[in-house]
Amino acid sequence: MNQYRSILMAVVPAFLMSGFAGAENFDPPQTVIIASGAFIMGSDRKERDAAYALDEKAYGHSATLNGRWYESETIRGQASTTGFVITRTPITNEAYALFVRESGYRHPQVDARTWAGYGLVHPFARTRKFSWDGSNPPKGRDTHPVVLVSHGDASAYARWLSEKTGQHWRLPSEIEWEKAARGADGRRFPWGEKFDPSRLNSHDQGPFDTLPVGSFPNGASPFGLMDAAGQVFEWTGDQTGKDRFIVKGGSWDDKGCGVCRPAARHSRPATLKHILIGFRLVRDN
Repeated sequence: MNQYRSILMAVVPAFLMSGFAGAENFDPPQTVIIASGAFIMGSDRKERDAAYALDEKAYGHSATLNGRWYESETIRGQASTTGFVITRTPITNEAYALFVRESGYRHPQVDARTWAGYGLVHPFARTRKFSWDGSNPPKGRDTHPVVLVSHGDASAYARWLSEKTGQHWRLPSEIEWEKAARGADGRRFPWGEKFDPSRLNSHDQGPFDTLPVGSFPNGASPFGLMDAAGQVFEWTGDQTGKDRFIVKGGSWDDKGCGVCRPAARHSRPATLKHILIGFRLVRDN
């Protein structure tokens, strides 16, 4: 079918192809280029202690410190990657909807029983504004990041995008994600050393909800990556433990925001469909 369509495209005017199956208008994701080379990854004792202090000030308790949330972070030091391209923002509902319509893949949704089984603090009622009506995203949320997607869902989208564009798209590794989010100089946040709640969608100043991607241009990383802190956690391709994958970035639910630092990391079950987790993709440059 793809070969037949390629032949048609070569000989038939584009306007006559508008009714062809799969010919829906398609704009590939906007991307930023990450050059090959070294960068500073991870955190040191001073950064982790500062992160715990941010959390304690925001929440009024020491739960993250007592839980040793940041002790599994990579020890600060030099790391290196080859060059790659990464989507400028998390994948949006609008972009994911085209995938759902064209492929027939299941739409983002979770039922009450499954949600209860996750054991999360958010009540099921809170998931309803993120839930889709068939292939249609929630009204008014086309440009918000897609959530309620498992690791497998994100990988399925990457395979579809690869076939559609003829390029190889995949979830970023943790090291790729962190480099894109913080630049080469090892800064604590995408924009610099100090936490600034005006530069991200977190619970410090935000609406306790997702927002249109790219709403905080002053929170961009040195490479131009948007929404790398706050907004939604993002799946990576790095597995830890059985059927668990690293997520990065923090979310609209967090404040403080120690967990929003690019060095912060924790894992989630691959099957989890959370209102706090979305994804972005990379391809080799």
